[in-house]
Amino acid sequence: MAKKDIPQSPSRYGRIYLNVLDFFIQDRLFLIIAGCAFIVAGFAVLDPNTAMWFGFLFAAYAAVANDSIQSLGTFIESNRKRKWYILWMFTGLIFIVVIAFSWFYFNGDVTYQRLLDDKGNTKYPHPQQFSYFQVIAPVVLLILTRLRMPVSTTFLLLSVFSADASGVTSIVYKSVTGYVLAFVLSFIVWLASYQTIKKYFKKRKAHYLWTVVQWTVSGSLWAVWLMQDGANIAVFLPRTLNFTQFLIFTVVIFLGLGLLFYLRGDKIQKIVSEKTRISDVRAATLVDFTYVILLIYKLLISNIPLSTTWVFLGVIGGREIAVNYMRKKKGKKHIKMAVYSISRDLLYALIGLAVSVILAMGANPLIRQSVIGSITD
Repeated sequence: MAKKDIPQSPSRYGRIYLNVLDFFIQDRLFLIIAGCAFIVAGFAVLDPNTAMWFGFLFAAYAAVANDSIQSLGTFIESNRKRKWYILWMFTGLIFIVVIAFSWFYFNGDVTYQRLLDDKGNTKYPHPQQFSYFQVIAPVVLLILTRLRMPVSTTFLLLSVFSADASGVTSIVYKSVTGYVLAFVLSFIVWLASYQTIKKYFKKRKAHYLWTVVQWTVSGSLWAVWLMQDGANIAVFLPRTLNFTQFLIFTVVIFLGLGLLFYLRGDKIQKIVSEKTRISDVRAATLVDFTYVILLIYKLLISNIPLSTTWVFLGVIGGREIAVNYMRKKKGKKHIKMAVYSISRDLLYALIGLAVSVILAMGANPLIRQSVIGSITD
């Protein structure tokens, strides 16, 4: 075969073009549904009750699906050989218990008062009339999730309900500091323990007790995540739910969890799958343990909502750099790939933040004036 006849691999920009083209071809049904959702949303805003349930239904699946990589991603990845409905029942029962406790204890509030400030006043009031930007926010989140972007549901969904710009800036500050803390802590933990872990985890097959430990840690992580991010879904509903509203809230999310496990995390699960040996139950347990400790710490110091996505990206980012730095491989290709992977994840998170601010500006004139004023000053 002549040299000119040998097929050449596409350039980086060529690969991007092919990936975008594949997305439009393979996901054309999804894109049609999303397009219809944007149109229906325009009619839904005419009636507050319809807009409320429309936004909630999309937020219920979109928030859990996008955040599944952090709260359930390692759990799904390390339990791929188990039946999906067993994993569903385990996480579903935890969800019901955690949400029911909040509903009983806080008199109808299922968010563990995450939508209140330190003085007990809400920074995210339930609107009497929904704006178009509020209603389409979960649809946008669903599209970004389909593109495998680990965007912050806290930024994207709560920002459009914020009463003023402080409701957005407080989340940003708490989340960015959470990312830095998570990255540094995870890097130190894995750097210091890598040799010990390599020595005692040398056998590929883990002891069965590791599965017990992992399910305990993952269950705790899922429960703490619900206390933090349940507000992202419930923000569309009244701040106090009656029994019927609570029942709908619980059943819809429970069924959405079932769909998520049936799809094995769907496309965004790849963000977890591509990380170094994360399918090992022992590695998954250590990642989840670090993550849940950070979430508990952030949960206790303030009731301001936190972007758990940013904390999780910090945890796996710090681990990925430490592990690849300590691995004795020739060259620096594996380190460069690790840096590229976490940089890409962070870039996607920043894109989600930018989209969140744009939607918040469209939904709230006070935020729009504040942002424009800060730019022009």
